[in-house]
Amino acid sequence: MDHIKSPGENLPVNVIVRRPCCMKNKEMCAPPIPHEIRETCKELILSEDQMRKIMERLTDDINKGLSKSRHDEAVVKCYTTYVQDLPNGTEKGNFLALDLGGTNFRVLLITLDGQNFDMKSKIYAIPQSLMLGTGTQLFDHIAQCLALFVKDLNLQTEVLPLGFTFSFPLVQEGLTEGRLVRWTKGFNCSGVVDEDVVSLLEAAIARRNDVKIDVCAILNDTTGTLMSCAWKNKNCRIGLILGTGSNACYVEKTENAERAIPGKYVAEKPHMLINMEWGAFGERDTLDFVITEFDKDIDDNSIHPGKQIFEKMISGMYMGELVRLVLEKLVNSGLLFGGKCPSELRKRGKFFTKYVSEIENDPKGKYTNCREVLAEIGIRNVTDQDCENVRYVCSVVSRRAAHLASAGIAAVLNKMGEDNVTVGVDGSVYRFHPHFHDLMTEKIGQLQNHKFDLMLSEDGSGRGAALVAAVASQKR
Repeated sequence: MDHIKSPGENLPVNVIVRRPCCMKNKEMCAPPIPHEIRETCKELILSEDQMRKIMERLTDDINKGLSKSRHDEAVVKCYTTYVQDLPNGTEKGNFLALDLGGTNFRVLLITLDGQNFDMKSKIYAIPQSLMLGTGTQLFDHIAQCLALFVKDLNLQTEVLPLGFTFSFPLVQEGLTEGRLVRWTKGFNCSGVVDEDVVSLLEAAIARRNDVKIDVCAILNDTTGTLMSCAWKNKNCRIGLILGTGSNACYVEKTENAERAIPGKYVAEKPHMLINMEWGAFGERDTLDFVITEFDKDIDDNSIHPGKQIFEKMISGMYMGELVRLVLEKLVNSGLLFGGKCPSELRKRGKFFTKYVSEIENDPKGKYTNCREVLAEIGIRNVTDQDCENVRYVCSVVSRRAAHLASAGIAAVLNKMGEDNVTVGVDGSVYRFHPHFHDLMTEKIGQLQNHKFDLMLSEDGSGRGAALVAAVASQKR
C-alpha cells in the first residue's frame, strides 16, 4: 500500500498549510468549543421530540382558550378580537391611529387610496403625574393631543375613523369595547381598571367637542401587525410579535370562537382574528420538560414569578439575561475568561439582548463585535477561544428562542390547515438578530408540511390600527 502523505508533509518549513475548513467561503477557522461548555449548554438545545411535544401542548391550550366550557383552564386565553375583515386594497380616505403602550404615545394619520399609502405621525409624552393620576386626566390629555394633531393638519371638519392600539391587558367585548384587566409599565391611573377604555376616550373627545373622531376599533399590536401585512399581502393570516415581549394572533373559523358575544359580530362571516396571548404558555407546568436552571433563575427574579413562561424563554426582555447567567456559570466553573468574572457580568440586566445580535453578526472566526461588547462590560484582553465560547452561548440561547417561536407557529399552521399562509412578524428580536428569520424558516418547514412564508411588518401597531379603522368604517 502506498504511503499517503499528510497535508504539509515534505514542504518547506516557511509554507503555511491552510486546512480545507478554512477555505470555505474564505472564512477563518474558529477554535472548537470545549466539551465542558457544550455540556453546560446542552439543556438549552431542543430535540425534535421536545418541539413536537411543545406543539401538542400548545394546540391543546389553544383549544381550551377558544372553548366556552374549558376557557378557565387555559393559560393561552385566545381572546376574541371581533376583527372579521382583512384589508383588500380598496380602502380609501383618511384614517387616524392612536398607539398607546408606554410613557409615550403616537398619533398617526394614514391616507389610503388603493395601494397608495401616506403616513404622518407625531409622538407625545405622558408625564409621570398623569401616569399615576386619574383616568379622566389621562384621557383628557390624549384627547387634547389628538385634537392638536388633527388641527395641525387642518382636518378638524372631517369625520376621521380611528383605530386604537392599547397595549395593556384587555378583555374585548366587541370591536369597540375593551375593559382594562390591570395596568402595567408604570401606569396606575385610578378609575380605569374594569372600565371600557374606548368609552373613556370617547367621553374625553366629547368634552372638547372640537374635532370629529369616530373610534372604530380597539386592538393590540399583534392584530395590528397582521392587518398591516395583510394590506400588502392577501395571504397574511398570522401576526407574530418577537420583541421585548412575544405574542401571536391568527385567523380562526368564527364557529370555533365560542366565547364571542352574540350580537357583537356578524355570525355569517366565516373568520375572526384571535389574540392568543401565547406568552403565558407554560404557566401551569406545561413546559417543565424544557425548563432549565437558567429559566428558573429568570422567573424567580422577575416582577411576576410564575407568569409569562413562554415569553421569558423567547423575548428580547430576557434573552440577554439568559446569556449572562450561562456566562456567569461558565466563569465560576473556570471555563471562561480564566475564571475571572468582572463585577458587571454579575449584575442582573447588564448583558443586553442587543449584544447577542451584535456578537452573532461577527463573521465566523472574526470577533470584532464580540471584543467591543466584552470591553463595554469590563472584559478585556480575551482570547479567540473566549470569544468563540461567548458566541456559542449566544447562538444556543437565540437558536432556542427561534425554535420555540417556530414550534408555536407550526402548531398554529397545523391548526389552520391552510397552504400558502404568510406570517407577518414585527419586533426588535426578529428585526435585528442576523439569523432569526433563517432559523425560523428552516425549523417551521421541518415541523409541519404546509407552505408558508415570513414577512417583516412595517410599523404594524400604527398602520395596522388605521387599517382596522379603515375596514370597520367601510363595512359600516
